[in-house]
Amino acid sequence: MNQEERPIIQMHNIEKHFGSVIALSGVSIDLFSGECHCLLGDNGAGKSTFIKTMSGVYKPTNGDILFEGKPMHFDDPRNAIKAGIATVHQHLAMIPLMSVSRNFFMGNEPIKKVGPLKLFDLDYANRVTMEEMHKMGINLRGPDQAVGTLSGGERQTVAIARAVYFGAKVLILDEPTSSLGVRQTANVLMTIDKVRKQGIAVVFITHNVRHAFPVGDQFTILNRGHSMGTYRKSEIDQNS
Repeated sequence: MNQEERPIIQMHNIEKHFGSVIALSGVSIDLFSGECHCLLGDNGAGKSTFIKTMSGVYKPTNGDILFEGKPMHFDDPRNAIKAGIATVHQHLAMIPLMSVSRNFFMGNEPIKKVGPLKLFDLDYANRVTMEEMHKMGINLRGPDQAVGTLSGGERQTVAIARAVYFGAKVLILDEPTSSLGVRQTANVLMTIDKVRKQGIAVVFITHNVRHAFPVGDQFTILNRGHSMGTYRKSEIDQNS
């Protein structure tokens, strides 16, 4: 990262209150394009609240958020998605019995006209799905393969590839490796590395430092809604 580069997202002194409960207290991060920023902490640390504030689900009680240098005020997550902030949740929004290509384009279906009719352009969807999955290192049997037949890591990759294809500038990954085995975790980490090398800013939420360390550039540690600091990889001793 060029130290003079402007962060794509700046979140300064973010507070979020739910009644008398303070979920976030003065948390700040700078997120840069082409970097993976790991958000670390145990359950209840405030990770989910923080990313929901970033992605437009919650509005901060106090604090400033800048997106591409301008104040960011999203009314709902759809506005964030349109701006290029995509979230891949821990529980993926996919239909297991539907094909990979149908899931890939769900909500953004390509249309072709046949006379007066508007039909789903299956050939286009199939071609793009195969191309995008191949870019991520996944070779499907075919685009009509049911999502339910894929491994957990492959389903994560479908969701990530979909977000990238539809123009994500910032990709938020909520515990993408939490329920995966060693091999599938390695595949997801390889996918994250490919995404950041495309110049996309990645936020990787996890409680597992050993998963975060291979792909992370910066690491912010949360504890009970407070930031314990942000560190670059060179400042961290993985064995400590």
